[in-house]
Order: sequence, then C-alpha cells, then structure tokens
Amino acid sequence: MKIAILKEGADGEKRVSATPETVKKFTALGAEMAVESGAGATASIADADYQAAGATVTDRVTVLKDADIVFGVQGPDPMSIAGTKPGAWIVAGLNPFGERARVDAYAAGGYEALAMEFMPRITRAQSMDILSSQSNLSGYKAVLDAASEYGRAFPMMMTAAGTVSAARLFVMGVGVAGLQAIATGRRLGAQVSATDVRSATKEQIESLGAKAIFVENVKGIEGEGSGGYATEMSDEYKAAQAELVSSHIAKQDIVITTALIPGRAAPRLISDAQIASMKRGSVIVDLAVQQGGNVEGAVAGQVVERHGVKIVGHRNVPSRLAADASALYSRNLFNFLSAFWDKEAGRPVLDEEIGNAIRLTQGGKVVNERLLAA
Repeated sequence: MKIAILKEGADGEKRVSATPETVKKFTALGAEMAVESGAGATASIADADYQAAGATVTDRVTVLKDADIVFGVQGPDPMSIAGTKPGAWIVAGLNPFGERARVDAYAAGGYEALAMEFMPRITRAQSMDILSSQSNLSGYKAVLDAASEYGRAFPMMMTAAGTVSAARLFVMGVGVAGLQAIATGRRLGAQVSATDVRSATKEQIESLGAKAIFVENVKGIEGEGSGGYATEMSDEYKAAQAELVSSHIAKQDIVITTALIPGRAAPRLISDAQIASMKRGSVIVDLAVQQGGNVEGAVAGQVVERHGVKIVGHRNVPSRLAADASALYSRNLFNFLSAFWDKEAGRPVLDEEIGNAIRLTQGGKVVNERLLAA
C-alpha cells in the first residue's frame, strides 16, 4: 500500500496533507509513504523531516508511480496526476459542487475520488472532519485579521490619561468558526455578541460569555438543517433578521461573518446600506468570501473600503496558519484511514455509511447521490 503526498498546486495554498507525525503513524500501519520534494516547505516542514520519519522524498512522477492512495489538501489537477494507476484513491478536499468538471475528470481517469468535506457529521467521524478542524483555525485567524486592520485596541484600558473603551465585536454565523471567533474575541477583551439562524446555538453563545442576538416569535424558521448545518431561511425570518441586525450592526466596531450553506452560494447577511450605518474605521471580515460572500462589496483576496469601513476578504484563511492547519488536516486523514485499516488486506476498507457519503467516483462514473442530485 503506497500513499503519495503531493506538493499543492493551487495558488496561495501553503498547507500539506501529511506531516512527519502522520508519516510515522502510516508507516507503522505498514504503508509505504512517498512525498514529493518540497511538499512541506510552505508549512515549515523540510524534506529531511519526512525522510527521518520514514518517507521516501522524490519527484512527482516517482511519487505517483504505483500509488494506491493520493493525498491532497485541495484536489489535484487531473493532468498533474497523469500516470497514476486506475483505481487509485484521491483523498482531499475536492470542492465537489464548485469543481464538478474536475470530478468528472477523476471519473474518466478511473480514480476513486473521496471528498473529505463530505464526511458525515456523526460522532465516530468527528476526528475525521476537515471542515471543523480548518474552520476552527479560520475563526481564530479572522479575529486576528480584524485586530490588525482595526485602528484601535480591543480590550478596555484604564490609564492615567483616560479610559479606552472595549471594542464591540459581532459574530454572524455560529458554527465552528463562529464559536472560535467568539472565544478569541473574548480573550482579547472585546465585548462580543453573536447571532445564528439555529436556535440551538444560543446556549453555546452564552456559554462563551457573549450576548446572543436572536429573532424571537417568528414562524417559518428553517435554519435547523441536517448534520448540524444551516439551511435556507424563510422570507419572514429573513426580514425580521435584517431589521434586528441593522439596528445592532450600526453599534459594532468589528463584524465577522461565517455563514455557509453546503452546495449553495453563501447567504447575503450585510448590505451596503448596513455597512454605511457603521462607524468609520470599523472592520468586517467575510470568511465566506470565496463562496460568494456574506457581505455586499466584499472582494475575494482583497481588503477593500466602503463608507469608511474596511472589508477583509482573505482567501483560504486556514492556509494563513499553514503549520497548524497542516497538522490538524493530516491527523484528520490519518484518523479516517486508520479507522478502516484492514490488517490482513494491508489497506483501508470503507464501510457503507462513510464510504457512500464521501465517495464521488468509482468504476469510471460519478456515483455520489448528493452530487448527482445537485
């Protein structure tokens, strides 16, 4: 069983799909680990570190030759893995809805593509969930990015020259990223509030010491989705939420938006008029900018200014913490494959519940029900 670890080819991608820690663990299971030279450089991992852990470090062609499994952070370009044997597994974050043509190419190549972001949110798969591990870091980094752009201090400071008021931070969307943003904002001394369409998050917000901002007594809320994800809201709820948010957002110094709906464009949470109501010098960080954005006027990969408010739209936020993001991501992959490792077969053998959920292609066809129904 040979596992190939590739150097990422996407622009700005600094993460790597295996670390010396996980190389050692896979080697202990009996896997042969082959790493493309330079794969870990942008995550502060030298080729020598992989070699010391038991991996072979060489060029891409040699790494891919006879590989049974190909690891990636983002799905590799099908042309870049030409020569990989049919039937090999491609295990990565594959962005199935956004990169359907690439998925079709994997099918045409005879590969079995496994999308790690389709991992079901069930108890036994928590340690395999790349969305949670990477979103946690995104929420943390979003607050640091906001602090960097904000021209004032976060905590209240009482000095001989007078008092500096604490910054007001509002988090919109309380999934993993939002909860970490709340916790980080609190640690930095901000006055934190948060909102979400899922009523179950109110207790979570308050448990972190933040103020929950929720629409009350509105029928037709559809925010509770399957697997812990948010779904589309009713028109009545959207109107009520917009009114509540408009009055609250005008008082905020920092806003962080994190709302995503799987397989759909990110919901619009903040309008240009709401931005105009904020104080000059305020900052908005849009973590959903690559999926269309929660904020009107946000630009992927840029920090722009509207009405005196900075809108931060960094791409691939986890990659901005490449070393930690790689460590967590690679553990997700190890936890996944090791849970299904068959010692007699010398390879992982997936069960139906998780295998069917994440498998996109098999036998030259696209087989995933979610993708086929999109």
